[in-house]
Amino acid sequence: MDIAASGEKTFPPASIEQLYQLYLKHPSVCTDTRQVQPGDIFFALKGENFNGNLFALSALEKGVAYAVIDEEIPDAARWKDRLIRVEDVLTTLQMLAGRHRNQFSIPFIAITGSNGKTTTKELVHAVLSEKYKTYTTQGNLNNHIGIPLTLLKIKKDAEIAIIEMGANHLEEIAGYCLYTRPTHGLITNSGKAHLEGFGGIEGVRKGKGELFDYLRAFGGTAFVMWDYAYLQDMSKGIGEIFSYGTQHADITGIVDSSAPFLKVRMTKGHSKGVIETHLTGDYNLPNVLAAVCIGTYFKVGADEIKKGIEAYRPSNSRSQLMKAGSNTILLDAYNANPSSMKLALENFMHFPGDKKVLLLGAMAELGSESLSEHRLIIDQIGQYPWKEVALVGGDFLKIHHPYKSFADSRELGKWLESQSFQDTSFLVKGSRSMRMEKAIESLSETT
Repeated sequence: MDIAASGEKTFPPASIEQLYQLYLKHPSVCTDTRQVQPGDIFFALKGENFNGNLFALSALEKGVAYAVIDEEIPDAARWKDRLIRVEDVLTTLQMLAGRHRNQFSIPFIAITGSNGKTTTKELVHAVLSEKYKTYTTQGNLNNHIGIPLTLLKIKKDAEIAIIEMGANHLEEIAGYCLYTRPTHGLITNSGKAHLEGFGGIEGVRKGKGELFDYLRAFGGTAFVMWDYAYLQDMSKGIGEIFSYGTQHADITGIVDSSAPFLKVRMTKGHSKGVIETHLTGDYNLPNVLAAVCIGTYFKVGADEIKKGIEAYRPSNSRSQLMKAGSNTILLDAYNANPSSMKLALENFMHFPGDKKVLLLGAMAELGSESLSEHRLIIDQIGQYPWKEVALVGGDFLKIHHPYKSFADSRELGKWLESQSFQDTSFLVKGSRSMRMEKAIESLSETT
């Protein structure tokens, strides 16, 4: 194994096996010195605004078993037995995750899409956990760092793994598949998200479709939302397809009601009845049906599927319904793109009550389409007599409109504090960078 003090700059392929043997003895990996625990293996990752190599000694002083670095660091000789020098820390982390994944012969289900992938992942996990020891992505750790960390948390008792894959450019999903090696996969949808990185809607479909490309090439199984003709087309040639939707699919269901929470009436492939969720909005129907579809495929009983879905409570600013005094807040501010914003507005139009307020933050990563997409949202807003509309930041500030305008969520929060809303419903939504949840922090909330 290469040790930093030796001055050797390469990391021989055989060392991945050596590193894996160390991982088996210390099966806890960390990339943040603020969270390290004694016995961890610390990976000194680098980014635009940070360099983990600078914190390797701090990690060692906190008791990590080893620190993996890819730069010379001062005072390395003192720690030579616990410093592992590699060519590139991120690549090594991914290779180690791939090595660990290869130990399992269980189903690995990959989930991607423009909207709903985290909610779908959580629902699928809730259903499969009723029967199997199931591991899944924690929170939103669905990128080039989060996915390998997720893989390395899977323990020997795993019976099924669910891996969420996010992407904002081409070849990203394909890269994840190389070391995740999914056996099953689902694309929730392919809409107007990350247009800047993908170069347009066709680029989004091509990028998300890399998951289906992998399944097609390696004999995997796809779970397909059959209502979407483009997903039918994208899944052609995959050896096994199990479908869900509102009609003409293996598993079908419809909205029974959606006020205030979504109720789904199953109509085919599942014991007929109503599943009562704690999700808001008709737009969550495909997410629920996906969970029923995957649960049914893996022979989870109908009662257990219903139990798992009904027990799930959304969190982390995703379709959360909250009370603030006499007011109701629909907090769906983890992220936003034109597709999800449009659906959220359509749903809120039909939300109970006649006093409704929109608190909307700008949408990010839309590239040259950004102004036009924000104008379309403003046009949609104009189709309903809202009590009040507040638009925050980004390209909302560049467009003339008749609504209240704020530079950021802090300004919006100050305005909300000065108001005295009663018996009012609020929709709070925006891209993650807008931090729209901050605007309502001053309100007294009880879930």
